[in-house]
Amino acid sequence: MVQEATRAVLEPLWEPTFHPSSHGFRPNRSCHTAITEARQHIEEGYEWVVDMDVEKFFDKVHHQRLMARVSTRINDRRLLVLIGAMLKAAVVLPDGVHVTTEEGVPQGGPLSPLLANIVLDELDQELARRGHRFVRYADDCNIYVRTERAGQRVMESVSGFISKRLRLKVNAEKSAVSRTGERHFLGFRVLVSATGKTKVLLSTRSKERIKASIRERTPRNWGCTLKACILKINAYLRGWMGFFGICDGEVGTMQALDAHIRRRLRAILLVQWKGGPPAGECGGEPALLVLWERLVGDLLDRTAKFPKAVRFTFAARIDGIALDFLERIAEARVSASG
Repeated sequence: MVQEATRAVLEPLWEPTFHPSSHGFRPNRSCHTAITEARQHIEEGYEWVVDMDVEKFFDKVHHQRLMARVSTRINDRRLLVLIGAMLKAAVVLPDGVHVTTEEGVPQGGPLSPLLANIVLDELDQELARRGHRFVRYADDCNIYVRTERAGQRVMESVSGFISKRLRLKVNAEKSAVSRTGERHFLGFRVLVSATGKTKVLLSTRSKERIKASIRERTPRNWGCTLKACILKINAYLRGWMGFFGICDGEVGTMQALDAHIRRRLRAILLVQWKGGPPAGECGGEPALLVLWERLVGDLLDRTAKFPKAVRFTFAARIDGIALDFLERIAEARVSASG
């Protein structure tokens, strides 16, 4: 509550002067607005990106520099003392040990994003003064240039500014100069297609995470009904699509993900029916399942030489038929046992 009250005082003083290319934790701005601006820069011919990652930013913010920045617009000494006390507040570890902090900003509270933007606004203003096109979201900063050579120059000069002026360190392992389509930014990739148009795609890391999340939510030993599992997946997917729905070149990925989910659901049913139904109820169910799996596998093998788009569509339809088939068997089993 104290942090929220402090934020309510500081934000009106700083928010109007933040640079428009800063999108992190600001009113009416989000990851989507950051990607939109990045796309605009790329469409204007700035197809190389200087992807800069500040090493352990929230843990390495210099307290004296931060307080000096805040004091330029806050004259109330009591408020300055309160902010300083919050910065140096001890952290309680899981084992109960109290650790004092001499640098960095406390994470998880409503005040830390604003303090982070106050620190990095100095970087934003410097980049704007140099005439660079950039997009920043919290401590993720992408600078867009026309050539690789220009990118290398910008990387060297801006890294020097961050280390000498801000007293922070650029993570050399995670930072790089490359084509925009080769780097991920906020879970997305923005690349230029062969026709010259830009596309917003999922990053490789985002694809891996969604598959891992689906696996976690569809364990083979699922102990509830299939309907409960589907409701749980749908709730997650609605939120996921709300964030990643701005992608415009991932039709194949979405079809493959749909097929992956259906396979996981079928696996749950197969495990639940492993022992087969009681005598006289839906007799022959295990044999029917094996027969169906063989039939589906044979049909998919026969489409191996089809174009990729056709194969994805065909596989999705087959998966839909298979899931419907298994659900009908489940309904028959329930009605028979009732």
